Amino acid sequence: MPSEYAKSLGARLRSIRQQQGLSLQGVEEKSNGRWKAVVVGSYERGDRAVTVSRLAELAEFYRVPVSELLPDGSGVRHEPTSKIVLDLERLYDEASEELAYVARYARAIQQQRGDYNGRVLSIRADDLRALAIVYDASPSGLIERLTEHGVLVADPRAFFAS
Repeated sequence: MPSEYAKSLGARLRSIRQQQGLSLQGVEEKSNGRWKAVVVGSYERGDRAVTVSRLAELAEFYRVPVSELLPDGSGVRHEPTSKIVLDLERLYDEASEELAYVARYARAIQQQRGDYNGRVLSIRADDLRALAIVYDASPSGLIERLTEHGVLVADPRAFFAS
């Protein structure tokens, strides 16, 4: 009898496969027989245990992060982030190669929003996550870097009060 976790994992695997428009047979064909339909089906039903290495290989095949294959409540947590506020004057004056992508991204956001006050720019959580990917860092790791370079506004309310 499959465990609840095995059933949940299987449901995630099935969901990803179906989102990609693949049948079990389609997985076997697309993988040139590397992934047998009967094996993937048994993973999806929770009838067969999948090893970590096989799960990683499946994630690679589906082109998704391994964490996307894991069921909710599996202990993998997406890092919580909120918006941050960049000091644009410091960012643009800091001619650091390391911050070039942040500066370019900030300019693009300014252009998209039509916001050229030139002093500060709030970066939403989704933007922060995207930038963190570019820097191969976690959002908190990127915040740490930005803080080290002095381009984050520590208390945006104080900045706007001036």
